Amino acid sequence: MNRMFCTMLFLWCAVVSAPADQQAEQQVDLRAVPATLVIDASALTQARAAYAADAPAYRAVFSRLRSDAGKAMKFEPVSVMQKRQLPPSGDKHDYMSMGKYWWPDPSGDKSKPYIRRDGEANPEARDFPDHDNFALMVRAVRILSIEHFLSETPACAEHAAKLLRAWFLDPETRMNPNLNFAQAIPGRIEGRGTGIIDVRGMTGVLDAVILLRGSSSWSAADDQGMTQWCRLYLTWLRESKNGREEMNARNNHGTWYDVQAVALALFVRDTVLARTIAEEAKTKRIARQIEPDGRQPEELARTSSWQYSCMNTDGMFTLAALAERAGVDLWNYRTTDGRSIRSALDYLLPFALGTQPWEAQEIRGFVPGLLWDLSRQAVQKWGSTYAGAERALAPEDGARDYSILIHPIVSTR
Repeated sequence: MNRMFCTMLFLWCAVVSAPADQQAEQQVDLRAVPATLVIDASALTQARAAYAADAPAYRAVFSRLRSDAGKAMKFEPVSVMQKRQLPPSGDKHDYMSMGKYWWPDPSGDKSKPYIRRDGEANPEARDFPDHDNFALMVRAVRILSIEHFLSETPACAEHAAKLLRAWFLDPETRMNPNLNFAQAIPGRIEGRGTGIIDVRGMTGVLDAVILLRGSSSWSAADDQGMTQWCRLYLTWLRESKNGREEMNARNNHGTWYDVQAVALALFVRDTVLARTIAEEAKTKRIARQIEPDGRQPEELARTSSWQYSCMNTDGMFTLAALAERAGVDLWNYRTTDGRSIRSALDYLLPFALGTQPWEAQEIRGFVPGLLWDLSRQAVQKWGSTYAGAERALAPEDGARDYSILIHPIVSTR
């Protein structure tokens, strides 16, 4: 039996086996399985049943979610109109950010006013608020939409919809569907393809919208407007100079570009495009970025080599989940000489588990726990071989991570 069917059977049994006076409280609409993109729909539907039943295994994470949802309810709408700077286009509706690893040249050479210091964030970049505001908005709508789906709290859906409208839909505040001026470098360039990674959290927005569908707070007009925005942004990604530049990136930027492009294509129901990009990722991302032994040379060359290696592997996992929705199996794709997503994780795990020392440069600190959620997904995809890693890397307070809500529970304890 496939996983979705097993989940549905679990939910049905939970309802019919309950005493008659409890069935009304535990009853779940088995037809309402959301067609989410990155979030595993069966996991979230299972979590909703657990929420109704007050299942002990979920209590800590539900408590954390309710607390975070309460904070998200107090988060006021943000938009690209809140920046002080006027983009080169003269239109504040255009997103704008600064490359955070670029600093004033201490030599005073006016021909090169800013120089790159990889991994060292220039606080000046925070003077451009679009980047941080987008991330804060994504976190809030993600938390609120999940809480709404689990608890059917109308206020959560209402506030999430309000935040989404402010950023994407309201004529006075909406962002234009482009990133022409993302990660600009003062004195050098007005915007770069690398800036597209600024909004890699777009997948969280798309899943939030999907979870809000059917809510009285998210209308058909809202949904149509969001779909049109995404369609225009996807066209920009595919056809603009910056978009084509990022499309051809050979490191984590290329991976996360594909994540956005496949997610958007699925969201606007262009499954042919989603399938094409996912299929091309076999040679364009996996074969090109991962060595036969699992190393990722482009990420190892960074000053934060561990964090970037984990970040790119996370992107590969996310891309594989999206590709699965498009009918392409990246989880088990393997070149003849052994390059695969699985080999990338296998290369990193011994370092996370402390059996080998990480000798590449890492100026931001070695964090083993970055592989916990990936090891959880590995148990689901490739079996109990990864159960030991999942146990060893699990945080002391699992409630701080919503992993069990968006990926199926693994029975490793």
